[in-house]
This record gives sequence, C-alpha cells and structure tokens, in this order.
Amino acid sequence: MESIIADKLLTPGEVAATFRVDPKTVTRWAAAGRISSIRTPGGHRRFRESQIRALLEGPAEAEGVLA
Repeated sequence: MESIIADKLLTPGEVAATFRVDPKTVTRWAAAGRISSIRTPGGHRRFRESQIRALLEGPAEAEGVLA
C-alpha cells in the first residue's frame, strides 16, 4: 500500500506528452474507462505514474491496470 501512496500523480497533459496525443484524448480514455484516473477535490483528473508506465511497457505488464 505504501507504493500506491508514494506513486506520483500525472496530469492529463503529462500523460498526453508520454503517449504523444492531445490531452483531451487522455480525458476521453479515462471517461471511457480505458485508463483509470483519480479525481482531485477540484474535479481534475490525475493518473498514477506506475499505471502509465505499465501501459507503455506493453499489454502483459499492464494486465490489471486498466479500469
């Protein structure tokens, strides 16, 4: 559980830069359930860096990461 708490949270813009897509695309992925996100108290989406890295590494490593 400690690694989850210490995991860095990324903005949609940071995730978009990683995947080389528009930030709105990342938001649509989250809304469709393709990637999991966390909502801040202000309603903004944040994404766990470990989950994004797992998705980049491939489907075998990302198993169980997708919402």
